[in-house]
Amino acid sequence: MTDTSTAAAAFAPFEDLAAALLPHAEDAGDGAHDVAHLLRVFHNAMRLQATEGGDAQLLAAAVLLHDCVSVEKNSPHRAEASRLAADKATAILADLGWQPERIDAVAHAIHAHSYSANVEPVTLEARILQDADRLDSLGMIGVARTFYIAGRMGSKLYHAADPQGTDRPLDDRTYGLDHFETKLMKLSQGFKTDSGKAMAAERHRRLVQFRDLFLDEI
Repeated sequence: MTDTSTAAAAFAPFEDLAAALLPHAEDAGDGAHDVAHLLRVFHNAMRLQATEGGDAQLLAAAVLLHDCVSVEKNSPHRAEASRLAADKATAILADLGWQPERIDAVAHAIHAHSYSANVEPVTLEARILQDADRLDSLGMIGVARTFYIAGRMGSKLYHAADPQGTDRPLDDRTYGLDHFETKLMKLSQGFKTDSGKAMAAERHRRLVQFRDLFLDEI
């Protein structure tokens, strides 16, 4: 993990909160869900919060702990990851003396952020966290994370004979490029905040551009 004090400073004005939470926050072995990911999601969330409103401290805590339990993408338990993270976050924040209602709000935001969990975010902070996290799956960062995760899972870049899945079922556990159609190209339609929708539209455009250029080269 990145040195905690150095990393925490990047989460200003919540550096003290970050210093307390970062030791619990991420799996050092997963470069797609590391401190750099947390910081990108934090920047996204603060940008959205500046326009949409909401409790910035609560949101910062939710960002810092949203991936505090790691479950690989190809695990049959993947859909449970955000619930497990919410449970862990509840215990961590209780130990720090947070009020129960604020802990519950953070836990809900964490539980609802996950695409695979399919939980509807009912608070503004939960909607912002979901949007902020999904923005990191779009654009060039989304491209990089997709192929990084494909490598971790031992997947191939694409199906040699049918890269677009025209005459075969899509299988994003075997082919990284399939993940664009099975998930990434759908993400921009599900954003919950107006600010998030605007940011997602541009990153979706970049994602499509990459996909098209990739196909042109093969």
